[in-house]
Amino acid sequence: MPEQPTYILGIESSCDDTAAAVLADAQLLSNCIATQAIHEAYGGVVPELASRAHQANIVPVVDQALSQANIDKKQLHAIAYTRGPGLLGSLLVGASFAKSLALALNIPLIEVNHLHGHLMAHFIADTHPKLPTFPCLGVTISGGHTQIVRMKSSFEIEILGETQDDAIGEAFDKCGKVMGLGYPAGPEIDKRAQLGNPTAFQLPNPKMPGYHLSYSGLKTAFLNLIHKHQQKDPDFVEKHLNDLCASLQYALIQPLMKQLDRVLANYPGEALLVGGGVAANSAVRKALSKREEEQNWEVYLPPLKLTTDNAAMIGIVGYLKYKEQQFSDLNVSAQARLPF
Repeated sequence: MPEQPTYILGIESSCDDTAAAVLADAQLLSNCIATQAIHEAYGGVVPELASRAHQANIVPVVDQALSQANIDKKQLHAIAYTRGPGLLGSLLVGASFAKSLALALNIPLIEVNHLHGHLMAHFIADTHPKLPTFPCLGVTISGGHTQIVRMKSSFEIEILGETQDDAIGEAFDKCGKVMGLGYPAGPEIDKRAQLGNPTAFQLPNPKMPGYHLSYSGLKTAFLNLIHKHQQKDPDFVEKHLNDLCASLQYALIQPLMKQLDRVLANYPGEALLVGGGVAANSAVRKALSKREEEQNWEVYLPPLKLTTDNAAMIGIVGYLKYKEQQFSDLNVSAQARLPF
């Protein structure tokens, strides 16, 4: 008889997406996400509204994930959930549900670091023709995080550099808001940037020590540029929107690519795993693909469905931890700021 697979339910609720996924070993059986459109009216995520929406969404999303995977909850071997980092109210909903279900089913509970999940998504079966090998490098670029790490194994990770203030995705959204774009602004900026001139407006290129990054000053410079020109011409943004988006996108991505150039030069031959919502940006993907062709980088870009917050990435970490018997105590609390 063939050996029964290990079924892991992954739950992700770190921000404004309620997600659940089921894996059979490393094979993804289902990956369901309930998005929260309510935040669009506010130009950003409202924590209290997010946590309330999670409470309404989590039961149907988990039920949908189990249904699509065609398994009963009693077949599950463990529950993996996002412990942090993220919005505390949102994390508490996912953590409370995961703990309750694990207790009711009398199966192990497995905590997962959200940032770890973004990078380990590359180890889901059939995501790539071949799995990455260790040691390797990782970069997480999203609305809440910008971080460069070196992974010696699945669980031995060293932080090489990170943003000292704002995350790259946050800078995209905040600058998009001042241009009158909706939330999230990143995809719209990406779309318009392809129609504009990336050198139309000069923005600063912050110099940071080591492999660190900074986006606060660049964001402020962009806001000042907008306000300065609007004083002379109230229709400035509307007239130059594509060029503004192209210049902004170029300015945000160049510091990241320069640091990655330095990291890859100092760790030659190691693969680069990319994770987070900004990994869907076409300019980021183009810049990395170009280096893959011209400099022989080995780059692992996630499928678009795995760039945004999802539970598949939580489930794969849960499976790997399950094999190592790395289980969590029911008393462990969610943490908005969870060290990687």
